[in-house]
Amino acid sequence: MNGRFSTPPHRRAASLTHVELTWIEKRIEHWLRFGHRVDEQILDGRRRISSFAPGSIFAFVRWASNDLGATVSRVDIVRAVEAGSPFQTLPFVRPGGEILLRVDSWPRVERVLRAIDVIDALGIDPADAAPEYWRHLHHRISAGHEPRSYTREQQSAWLKRRQVTS
Repeated sequence: MNGRFSTPPHRRAASLTHVELTWIEKRIEHWLRFGHRVDEQILDGRRRISSFAPGSIFAFVRWASNDLGATVSRVDIVRAVEAGSPFQTLPFVRPGGEILLRVDSWPRVERVLRAIDVIDALGIDPADAAPEYWRHLHHRISAGHEPRSYTREQQSAWLKRRQVTS
């Protein structure tokens, strides 16, 4: 033993949130728009599993089609949860997570992706944006209203609040 306390690998893996990604060009495209992976396991040339630490936020995009066109267009922004915490289930995400935003249909998915691009353009990592903003975006898009853009001021307030509450 080296004197450090460490979590055994089997326990560490159990506390992570795992996302199965598949890429079969123009048929099944499951990918991450943002998020800080702590581990990645390549299953084969088309599939991999990305893992996230508790509390981290990621955007999971799912698109699928058949001979008649797109059958699934969806984006979920999810916060990985601590082991033993309540969570919502989500296909291809184990065990699940806290869903901050869930949008389907390509026009709505595009609106979310554009909002993420705006945050990126501010020089802010979307994975570090305030969870409340993702909820706001979900509700505004679901109601058919224009969402407010994320601002540097919101980010500053979020970082200060997170520092005080952690």
